[in-house]
Amino acid sequence: MSFLKLLLPLPLPLPHSPSTTIPLTSISIVAHLRRSMATAAVAEPVSPSNTRVGWIGTGVMGRSMCAHLMKAGYTVTIFNRTISKAQPLLDMGAHQASSPLALASQSDVVFSIVGFPSDVRSVLLDPSSGALSGLRPGGVLVDMTTSDPSLAAEIASSAASKGCFSVDAPVSGGDRGAKNGTLAIFAGGDESVVRRLNPLFSHLGKVNYMGGPGKGQYAKLANQITIASTMLGLIEGMMYAYKSGLDVALFLNAISTGAAGSKSLDLHGSRILKRDFEAGFFVNHFIKDLGICLIECQKMGLSLPGLALAQQLYLSLKAHGEGNLGTQALILTLERLNNVTLPPSSPPSS
Repeated sequence: MSFLKLLLPLPLPLPHSPSTTIPLTSISIVAHLRRSMATAAVAEPVSPSNTRVGWIGTGVMGRSMCAHLMKAGYTVTIFNRTISKAQPLLDMGAHQASSPLALASQSDVVFSIVGFPSDVRSVLLDPSSGALSGLRPGGVLVDMTTSDPSLAAEIASSAASKGCFSVDAPVSGGDRGAKNGTLAIFAGGDESVVRRLNPLFSHLGKVNYMGGPGKGQYAKLANQITIASTMLGLIEGMMYAYKSGLDVALFLNAISTGAAGSKSLDLHGSRILKRDFEAGFFVNHFIKDLGICLIECQKMGLSLPGLALAQQLYLSLKAHGEGNLGTQALILTLERLNNVTLPPSSPPSS
């Protein structure tokens, strides 16, 4: 039995008339799909034998994530605007689609991880080429881009109107988490749908159910707010250690097991020491995320000065043409502010 057959909604019978059916409205679709998912959850689990995967976006993160599903045995069709970025997956045996619509027409679950909310809207909702237009009833869209919570809710509503599902599932963990399959996944949508997709998510990292449509995006934005201030604190600590005459590598090693230890230090400390600013997560994309956070804060009437300061410092990187560097390049902004450059060094051997 295929994944779609397990999820495909049936017409609802009219009261007192078992031989007559009525079309599903958006409200009845949602209710009916939830019931059908509850039934499907105890049926055949998602596996390579019954679930075809579509993957849109094969950049720094997406390429590694998609590769995990292929290695697990799933049949995968991919779409990426820059063909060269998709070539490693094509060499592994992925099929190539000419558009998101064409990809969705031969997929049961469609993942997307692209750059900006405008890209999400284009690849998923464009009526002439978007994935939703090609997805059959019962299919699922899983958007892993960090994007607007309101857009996630809109996608969920549009999917429900077609008898499909949508999950917003942005991730945290950077390129290393993507390569190692250890990402934190923040999922928003119907909980039963998220549970059913867990065999797929488990190859990418740990899924955390956050609530209804858009809640995955809210969780990821809160995650980015936390990272922004943590990264700034890490770099300011490094600058202070250097100016005070400490060996910065020894300093980072010393604090790594104390209260100042952090994932940011683990992921980026050694890269900063070696002046390695290659992007595991682009400055341009982080600026986008922080901008969405600030807009959401304005809607909420929430003042977060640390977030606003971090966004301004990252904007300085972009102004210097450094938007395609990794987020650890924030040290360049602090160096310019203080007319200081930390010399390259290597982490102490353990």
